[in-house]
Amino acid sequence: MAGSWRLGDLAVNRIGFGAMRLTEKADGSPSDRDRAIAVLRRAVDLGVNHIDTAAFYFSSTRSANELINRALAPYPDDLVITTKVWPGRDPSGEWWWARPEQLRGQVEENLRQLGRDHLDVVNLRMPRSKENDSLAEHFGALAELRDAGLVRHLGVSHVRPKQLAEARAIAPVVCVQNPFGVGASPEHNAFLDACGEQGVAFVPFFAIAGAGREAGASATDSEEVTTVARAHGVSPAQIRLAWTLQRGPHVLAIPGTGNPDHLAENVAAGALRLSDDEMTLLARTGAVG
Repeated sequence: MAGSWRLGDLAVNRIGFGAMRLTEKADGSPSDRDRAIAVLRRAVDLGVNHIDTAAFYFSSTRSANELINRALAPYPDDLVITTKVWPGRDPSGEWWWARPEQLRGQVEENLRQLGRDHLDVVNLRMPRSKENDSLAEHFGALAELRDAGLVRHLGVSHVRPKQLAEARAIAPVVCVQNPFGVGASPEHNAFLDACGEQGVAFVPFFAIAGAGREAGASATDSEEVTTVARAHGVSPAQIRLAWTLQRGPHVLAIPGTGNPDHLAENVAAGALRLSDDEMTLLARTGAVG
């Protein structure tokens, strides 16, 4: 494994699991329920104790939170489940964005689906359209839910440094969840480093998918990634994960998959070590985020 980090008082292994891919296949068809449950249980068997999810991770037939509940409850004592609020989806799948006073309802929906009496970590996910706006009103509402005992720790997602500073002035922030991966811009690399200096975990999403984002990784990788992958005898996806993890001890990975073979590969990536030259070469590959 790639070692561990603390989200507040919660120790997590640096290779985690993202639940977004559990609800449907890449082509949009329904996922296999039994296979999804088996993948979750296998992840825990492989040492994963950090699962990232959301109430809005659902398809017409599957809910990620309810799959997690079905697969893993009663939950292991060391399992940390992270979720996110502000975005929401109605039953038809249409997106909506919560007002500050609606965040409690989103937190309670996650609690209900997961079968928990509190949430370990809740990230406030900023809308892309508000990337330069204040998050104080929404984050303040989440801080009140933390004080009420519904939430243990708080994080922020899709934010800039000034928004992290704004949030930290309101309540402690244990993690930043932003897009990041091989070829990330200097601005994004600087933010990752700044989080480490502040003792805040940096949790990249799209570390494997890169520019493919929600659609997933491209079938063709850059020459740099494929060259390094061949040298190590592993997949390009494993190299992308290894590079991201090696950017700092505070970096946590949450790759998602519904494929048990991909799951094993993702976990194994935590043991890969790239040379300084390989790290530099990959840093110059096509930009992410």
